[in-house]
Amino acid sequence: MPAKVQEKTGKKLVIVESPAKVKSIAKYLGEGFDVDASVGHIRDLPQPSELPTELKKTSVGKFAVDLDNDFEPYYVVYPDKKKRVAELKAKLKEADELYLATDADREGEAIAWHLLQVLKPKVPVRRLAFTEITKEGIARALENMRELDTDLVDAQETRRVLDRLYGYEISPVLWRKVARGLSAGRVQSVATRLVVERERERMAFISAGYWDIKGTFATSNGEAFAAKLSAVDGARVASGRDFDDRGQLKTARTALTHLNQEAAESLVANLANTDFAVTSVEDKPYTRRPAAPFTTSTLQQEASRKLRWSSKLTMQIAQRLYENGYITYMRTDSVFLSNEAVSAARKQATELYGADAVPAKPRVYKAKSDAAQEAHEAIRPAGDMFRRPTDVRSSLSKDEYALYELIWKRTVASQMADAKGFTATIKLAGTASDARVAEFSASGTVITFRGFLAAYEEGKDESQAENTDANAEARLPQLAVGQNLAGDELTALGHETTPPARYTEASIVAELEKREIGRPSTYAPTISTIMDRGYVTKRGGALVPSWIAFSVIRLLEEHFAKYVDYDFTARLEDDLDEIAKGHRARTDWLSLFYFGNDGVEGLKHVVDNLGDIDARAINSIRVTDDITLRVGKFGPYLERALPEGAEEGTEPQRANVPEDLAPDELTAEKAEELFANSKVSEKELGIDPETGRKIVAKDGRYGAYVTEIIPELTEEEIAALPVEYYKNGKPKPPKKPAKIKPRTGSLFKSMSVETVTLEDALKLLSLPRVLGTDAEGEEITVQNGRFGPYLKKGSDSRSIESEEQIFTITLDEALEIYSQPKQRGRRAAVPPLAEFGVDPTSEKNIVVKDGRFGPYITDGVTNITVPRGTSLEELTREQAIELLADKRARGPVKRTAKKPAAKKPAAKKATTAKKAPAKKPAAKKTEK
Repeated sequence: MPAKVQEKTGKKLVIVESPAKVKSIAKYLGEGFDVDASVGHIRDLPQPSELPTELKKTSVGKFAVDLDNDFEPYYVVYPDKKKRVAELKAKLKEADELYLATDADREGEAIAWHLLQVLKPKVPVRRLAFTEITKEGIARALENMRELDTDLVDAQETRRVLDRLYGYEISPVLWRKVARGLSAGRVQSVATRLVVERERERMAFISAGYWDIKGTFATSNGEAFAAKLSAVDGARVASGRDFDDRGQLKTARTALTHLNQEAAESLVANLANTDFAVTSVEDKPYTRRPAAPFTTSTLQQEASRKLRWSSKLTMQIAQRLYENGYITYMRTDSVFLSNEAVSAARKQATELYGADAVPAKPRVYKAKSDAAQEAHEAIRPAGDMFRRPTDVRSSLSKDEYALYELIWKRTVASQMADAKGFTATIKLAGTASDARVAEFSASGTVITFRGFLAAYEEGKDESQAENTDANAEARLPQLAVGQNLAGDELTALGHETTPPARYTEASIVAELEKREIGRPSTYAPTISTIMDRGYVTKRGGALVPSWIAFSVIRLLEEHFAKYVDYDFTARLEDDLDEIAKGHRARTDWLSLFYFGNDGVEGLKHVVDNLGDIDARAINSIRVTDDITLRVGKFGPYLERALPEGAEEGTEPQRANVPEDLAPDELTAEKAEELFANSKVSEKELGIDPETGRKIVAKDGRYGAYVTEIIPELTEEEIAALPVEYYKNGKPKPPKKPAKIKPRTGSLFKSMSVETVTLEDALKLLSLPRVLGTDAEGEEITVQNGRFGPYLKKGSDSRSIESEEQIFTITLDEALEIYSQPKQRGRRAAVPPLAEFGVDPTSEKNIVVKDGRFGPYITDGVTNITVPRGTSLEELTREQAIELLADKRARGPVKRTAKKPAAKKPAAKKATTAKKAPAKKPAAKKTEK
């Protein structure tokens, strides 16, 4: 806090993070308060390339962190925030008190600290933290103002420096050995590893077949129910859970019988006309408790299951609900409810479902993790009296309403009574004509008191659902031991074991939370990052790793094993929690992580001693003994090993792997199919009669094309070259003449490498075609371009209708086109490729259109290209909304003119930072 206090008579300046909060908070604070927003972070670590020249060769230069001075960060104010900072400083001059009211988590605490360092207030400063934007919430916050928590700031700063060290040391290794543009991250790499490991399990999985029998059984008065074969001659019938991932039966403590098709169908035949009798009836009491109120993690999971939303979209909508005063703060791992919230939930449950639906005592929930401290309450409807969903429907968008209703239901249900009932299990048996005794079983749960289920039932992931009776409230007839039953419709059913289910956004969030990796607020950006980097794509709701993710994870596992270890990553979070509590020193911990000590190997030592990394091996995945998948510069491809005795220079057989082929679908049979169907990558067409050069057709990165082969010149040919082939026009030929650039031409859409002829190729290589000149003598040509065929006259280009017209259009036809006014766009309006309803933000219809750069999503205001590798069939409404929201958040592309080269050094010097007052001696901060 500042040492000097200047008495003033102005207003109290309140700074929040988001402009969306300003109006709501100002309304509750009233006169005497001036509320404004920082609009998120105002400064951060710059890219090392953006550092002042004098710092680039110092210990600050590699990371924008001073390695020689206690890992001191070098902060700079964002260029687009300088105006905002100036405006806040101007308002601060008129204020007599400053309230820092950023979000109530570590990041919010850090933003408040940065504001304090940059604004340098000379008035009293207070930290104002609230978890809901309501009159009651803000009143309570004003009653409980505090000082800035520098331990929380230290923890957040340590996290930021840690992520910079981790990413900037490991990512360059990926660039050199896998591909440019890749990145490694403390949480993102571990999340990617989870997805890759699950796909490896699916690839290694061997399915096993097994059979059972299902039948319908009826009492003498006609009450029927279904039952399934459970045992034969006392030996339990093997089911899917009895097989391992290699398709083999696990060792069982009890005798098992593995039925094949023949045995199952034989038993069905021998059970015809058999009398069955009940052998046991067992009832067990059933109790089910409501789930705890939402945390960030469980909200993301449930929105994924019930609403089919991504984590990112869930958090965007939750942010809007919070900022507009509908829910409490949405970044929390606490399940605690305040006394006011408990009272509100119990009151509404009583009003809606009756007094019996509420237990005598309020329910108290405790977080699973001791580190739960991001905010002090679960996510719930805001206020001391909850607004029912029907009360807010008209003021919320469709998606906002859906999420508010989900949060309201979960909160109210959390304070309701247990569901009660009983589970009945019935066993019955009959003797087949071949003397085998077949035992069948049936079970069902009878709910006698619904309790909280009247309000809400938690969703399940795919893996959970497989192990849950889908008919949870199935009713069975009242039966007694020894009672006779008639068996009917006995059917033998074949099954195959299935590989482990891929992660969904819901299940990977649950797994990360279970392993205590990352924090709730990091899950949504982590999932977005691994998708943006191309490591993971979505198929329906499942997360599918790309082949490049396999290469990245293999490199990290083999050379940075500790840094993608699940337990190690979880311990990092524990250490950050210790720093947040003031139990560990930031600089000592960072020094241990990066430099290590006698007993601990630091990251720097690992990077400095990597040794040779075989990039080819890292980017190779064996499919069969002679087929390998390679991750190449232009995508994955298959390569077949050359047979023994192959001639030197023989090229191995190769085939491209389709982008939409999931890794676990690349079997030996599929690989052979791809080889069989692979395109001809190069075809010799013949000799150009004019030049004598060989003409070939090739399948290139940007499509099929034809080109000529320029042979290497002999010394005699070099000496005989005319002077224009010499460099700089010197008469004495250089060692190597200027290289002659071969002519090339893209194939028309109607052509392919397999079908193009030499005649076609020579026509393509002759382009552009000169048609003639206009009345002013300006030349008109016709040619094929990136966006289709067109005419060109000086700088005036005009599209023509088809590629075939390139060789048929006449000068008169071209002059007629140029005589018409130029049209912006040459295609008539076409219907949208897909429609996704109303966008929750712009409230305009979302459609997918076909543009000149490919399909794009638009709501009429914001446009975003459909991501590469995403088919229109797979694109969902949620993805479309998320992509548009992300584009809006990035804002318009800023196009700046290039500055003169001579002025660049001066601009760099202008960014030199100055030392700011320290928050405490152990952690000096640097700012611009």
